[in-house]
Amino acid sequence: MILAVSKIKNPPPQPVGYRGRFAPSPTGPLHAGSLVAALGSWLDAQKNGGQWLLRIEDLDTPRCVTGADQQIQAQLLACGLAWDEKVTWQSERQAGYQKAFEKLNSIQLMYPCTCSRQTIASTLSQMGIQTPRNQEMAYPASCRPEQFITYSAEDLNNTKLTWRLALPPDCNMTFVDEALGVQSQQLNTQVGDFVIRRNDGLFTYQLAVVVDDAQQGITHIVRGEDLLSNTGRQIYLQKVLGYHTPQYLHLPLVLDEHGEKLSKQTLATPIQTQNAREALAELRKAAKYLGLRNLPDGENITIAEWLLAATHAWGKN
Repeated sequence: MILAVSKIKNPPPQPVGYRGRFAPSPTGPLHAGSLVAALGSWLDAQKNGGQWLLRIEDLDTPRCVTGADQQIQAQLLACGLAWDEKVTWQSERQAGYQKAFEKLNSIQLMYPCTCSRQTIASTLSQMGIQTPRNQEMAYPASCRPEQFITYSAEDLNNTKLTWRLALPPDCNMTFVDEALGVQSQQLNTQVGDFVIRRNDGLFTYQLAVVVDDAQQGITHIVRGEDLLSNTGRQIYLQKVLGYHTPQYLHLPLVLDEHGEKLSKQTLATPIQTQNAREALAELRKAAKYLGLRNLPDGENITIAEWLLAATHAWGKN
């Protein structure tokens, strides 16, 4: 039987004060799209008199580029976007993910899966379901057991298995986005039972980001609209793990000439921050994507002065 969210008792106290974060993956230097997310989250924290944290999401180690984390920090500082606490790395937070993983096992909310992407695609095709390009396939519950159990330590240590979170029937997650308004996602039909640990032993982004945000007391998440589809899953995980749910604000994406989201995978050009003039030019471009208007454009203005003006303008656009 799937545990109902309402049965989770004694959730942790709601964090006090505004705590935001920027959480880039070190797969390369910052590009225009990632600077938009960084600037938007920094401005929101400043406008609300809050703290802004930097977390390096180096969980997917095969995709990480050596030295990219240090380059990202240097780019942020060159743009005047300083963080308030010690930088954290996901690779150093495995114990927290393991604890959450074991909790989900203890309340019988997960199960092992041996399906490959090809198997899932084939099963969906046989069901007459075609997944559009670049859209996630909804898992057809091929490995879902009829009864859920608490698995042994030996089972959990088998890193050749994929582990999925079992969703209850009619799992519809609704939340209010500060920029986009009311959002709703039917997890069963749009996502299905989703992966929380991969078959290479790595915990997934969905689990790790929820644990990190809870442990760091994050109250507001400002990030790109490309992550909007992850929000329903993360809110459901927050609820079953007994965590508070932050406020979300998803920012517009920066697209290339083909209408595709800028990314390191598509070889997006890194922002130029070798000197203050270049950094300020990059900030001004990011501000336009955020819809900020009437910011100072003189040549003699400093980055600190420009950021102060941008902070005043934030929330008025």
